[in-house]
Amino acid sequence: MPSRDPLSDAEIDEALDDLPGWTYEDDKLKKTFEFSDFRAAISFIMRLSFYAEEMMHHPELENVYNTVSIALTTHDAGGKVTDMDVELASQIEDFVWV
Repeated sequence: MPSRDPLSDAEIDEALDDLPGWTYEDDKLKKTFEFSDFRAAISFIMRLSFYAEEMMHHPELENVYNTVSIALTTHDAGGKVTDMDVELASQIEDFVWV
């Protein structure tokens, strides 16, 4: 299981190299995804829920019509980015367009 220890800025920068379109702001990994319509956006959220629940790591989500904005931070680590956030972001990238 990924660590819940906060990552350093250098470790976060290195992780972002493998996470296209993700940014680091306000102690969170963030990305907004755009889909063809509302149904596709909600389907993405449903798929994401299975990964998040399996990890017991739940993202902050915002949905407006065909867009889904995600913010990842580990509340148990004082609201800092940990390996858990990087792992979930990586899993999202693996399934998002499947």
